[in-house]
Amino acid sequence: MMEGQSRNLILIGMMGCGKTTTGRRLSRMLEMPLVDTDQEIVRREGMSINDIFAQRGEAYFRTLETETLRDLCARGGQIIATGGGLPLREENRALLRESGLIFFLNRSPEETFDGTDLADRPLAQQGREDFVRRYQQRLPVYRGVAHYEIAGCSSPTAAARRIAEIWRAQP
Repeated sequence: MMEGQSRNLILIGMMGCGKTTTGRRLSRMLEMPLVDTDQEIVRREGMSINDIFAQRGEAYFRTLETETLRDLCARGGQIIATGGGLPLREENRALLRESGLIFFLNRSPEETFDGTDLADRPLAQQGREDFVRRYQQRLPVYRGVAHYEIAGCSSPTAAARRIAEIWRAQP
């Protein structure tokens, strides 16, 4: 892991669990820039995630994720909000672990599905049952790579406060 504040603060978890929103709050609290891997891919490709999936497929998107993550992890001192499926690749997990401190935002999948607009998420279009099943499949991966699990927070602000407290306590 990178030393001191040159390391990255990394947020992982299911799509729609609040990584980007929490990351924005952390960015203000910790005065660190926020980079969202999905937004960076959209910027680089000049098309939406939905369009990338529709025109080029999930495998192409996953390759873009790894390339983008590699570029971001080469820099330090930033907050990285990852796409929900990014930690599924072993190569990505290794990059994350080498780059910084990883926080898993563990929000109930039912609460996420019912309370979040997921219309622009290609892998959330098969309904609530599929979304919950996908969460259950990913849970061991998220827990396996994260240094800290953040659960039970009442809001993205509460999650950000807890993460900032842990971050500031690091040597």
